[in-house]
Amino acid sequence: MLIDDVDRYIELRRSLGFKLAKTARHLTAFARYAVDRGDTHVRRETAIAWAAAVSSTPGSHQRRLQEIALFARFLYAEDREHEVPHHPRRPATRPAPYIYTPEELARMLDAAGNLRRQKPSPLRRHIYVMLIGLLASTGLRISEALNLKLGDLLPDGVLHIRQTKFNKSRLVPMHPSVVEALQAYLEVRRRFAGLDDHVFLSVDAKPMSVRTAQTNFYVILRKADVGQNRSRRPRIHDLRHTFATRVLEQCAMRRDDVARDFVALSTYLGHADIRHTYWYLEATPDLMADIADAAETLIAGEVA
Repeated sequence: MLIDDVDRYIELRRSLGFKLAKTARHLTAFARYAVDRGDTHVRRETAIAWAAAVSSTPGSHQRRLQEIALFARFLYAEDREHEVPHHPRRPATRPAPYIYTPEELARMLDAAGNLRRQKPSPLRRHIYVMLIGLLASTGLRISEALNLKLGDLLPDGVLHIRQTKFNKSRLVPMHPSVVEALQAYLEVRRRFAGLDDHVFLSVDAKPMSVRTAQTNFYVILRKADVGQNRSRRPRIHDLRHTFATRVLEQCAMRRDDVARDFVALSTYLGHADIRHTYWYLEATPDLMADIADAAETLIAGEVA
């Protein structure tokens, strides 16, 4: 019965726009564990035992208990025999982004253009120059870029980003220079790629995985000597942070303009909530200071 309850719970939440791929696997595993113990309802003791058995870190232990607690609350509304496990909330933290300088991005593109060729495909250099350039100039998530298909390249330099992180689709216009570079890349791709219609392909002409892209990205960082003296390496996702930060740096500082620019950027990036866009101010102290100074000037002018 618990396994059926998991299926019902996941189906309901997915109908609301959540993907829950990992959560579905975790709750299914928990339900099987509970059934094997003879449970017909969610039990705190069972939840704690299962989470402890499958978790490798305190963070993963807390996340699994939280998933079970949300599931248990859903069932408790129907049947009060279910028990909601206690899960102490840990403050949500996001790693500080690495903001690439224009010089670093130029070195990264040069390094990508000098990657070692791999058989049977000679596309490796072209792929990573285009991939890094596209991420840096559009702020796409890496998964969005790797999921792009040829049919998603619309006329007038627009990308159709389909069913992304929050099951939303959006249109992303590109700068003319990016459109030109993409067309040149596609010309090379047509000569060597197979029948798969993904824009970015791995060496075997199949859709590229995020893991493959990240592995090659770290090779490029090392060759470009970017962030090598840091305890935490810059990430490919930091290209998205860099794009957002550079856009915000160019925002006009009039109140109405700032509000409009934030909404536009939030829409362009595909954020589900504008609070995720505001986070870039907090995460980038220099940018926060600039906007604070502008706000003080604005307020002083209104008072005068």
